[in-house]
Amino acid sequence: MSARGKVLVMDDEQIILDMTREVLKFLDYDVMFAKDGLAAIDLYSREKAAGAPFDVVILDLSVPSGLGGKETIVQLRKIDPGVKAVISSGYSEDPAVRDFSNHGFDEKLTKPYKIHDLKNMLEQIMNKPRA
Repeated sequence: MSARGKVLVMDDEQIILDMTREVLKFLDYDVMFAKDGLAAIDLYSREKAAGAPFDVVILDLSVPSGLGGKETIVQLRKIDPGVKAVISSGYSEDPAVRDFSNHGFDEKLTKPYKIHDLKNMLEQIMNKPRA
């Protein structure tokens, strides 16, 4: 049986990565991780070039020691204009979260997120046609 899809999660908090790994594996997704935007861009590029692109990327809004979600999505859209991207943050009042579609994102996921929120969001975004 194959996975439901392939997801890239970029977050600088190990607890978020660990929790997301467990949930996504439980929901039967293949998942890979990056600690900052540069690592996410590199991983996305390599997987796309290898013919195994990601179905969805989930990008943390702010990464104090590297590129955050807003900067990362700009670069990912240059690589793949059809990338399906989700902004993830605990700062729901940030303009990039409030008005996510005008910042290059397809969906938002507010931290801390619940399993059913993550599951529902992934099902919705996976069913959207690529740009």
